[in-house]
Amino acid sequence: MASISDKSLLSAELQEEEEEEFQRLLLQATQKIQSSLPSQAESKPIRPLPGFCLKTRTVSGDKVFVNVCKSPHIPPPPDLSNEELTCLIESEAASNFRIPMSLGEPHAEVDKSGNGCTAYDVSISTSFFNKMEGNQFLKEFFITVALEGLSEKYKMDLSYQEWLILKNRKFMGSISEQTIRTKSKPVIQEVDSSSATVPEYTIVAEPSVNHPDHLVAKICLPKMTSVRSLDLDLGEDRIVLEGHPRLYHLDIFIPYSIVPEESRAQFHRETKILTVIMPVQRPLLLP
Repeated sequence: MASISDKSLLSAELQEEEEEEFQRLLLQATQKIQSSLPSQAESKPIRPLPGFCLKTRTVSGDKVFVNVCKSPHIPPPPDLSNEELTCLIESEAASNFRIPMSLGEPHAEVDKSGNGCTAYDVSISTSFFNKMEGNQFLKEFFITVALEGLSEKYKMDLSYQEWLILKNRKFMGSISEQTIRTKSKPVIQEVDSSSATVPEYTIVAEPSVNHPDHLVAKICLPKMTSVRSLDLDLGEDRIVLEGHPRLYHLDIFIPYSIVPEESRAQFHRETKILTVIMPVQRPLLLP
């Protein structure tokens, strides 16, 4: 999960502070942002195992094969029942369910008729693959998401309905080594939060109907006197807030994927409320 920890989000309240203090905070925020970006050391190669091979076509009729592979190094998605997943798909929050997967580069192959074709390797968690093999509804949902992901990444139009799982072969061509991103090191270090208070908060989606454009979080911090004692860390689906010295600790997941880099925050000194405005990512549309 990419994350960003940026005290410049809170810079509106620093306008009345000393310029030297502002520059110190800005430098500290820049260092935190850079330290949160993934580096070569935060990725590793994996060699996934074959699962099953899927045949489909582009809307123009070109044949495409998808090698669905599995690896224990890829985390599984949240464990939802069919009923929970159905409710999620039928709601406006269908994009909430994210399946971690690695989408490999296209490679040219030859089908059994001797004709040229293109194959892609899609790798998922071994445990999720095993669960999916015994659940046709979950498998069909995954295939739709995977084909959408390939279409989006490689700018092609794949058929989401006319696909077929090959019975006599588990992969087309050869399965290549893939590189996956490992977890970035946390920007906010682990602290003993047992003495810290979980603040009251509300999160409102705007607009409240259909898929929202942004979320607005209001966090009550009556013991805080200055924005300089706050550390705010935003991930794609997570808010972590520390109020020093060990006054507040908030670590919550939010119901949509946001854009941390475009989010902004402001602490109101009189009401002691921190307002965080977070743009919501545009969802992939299910067919």
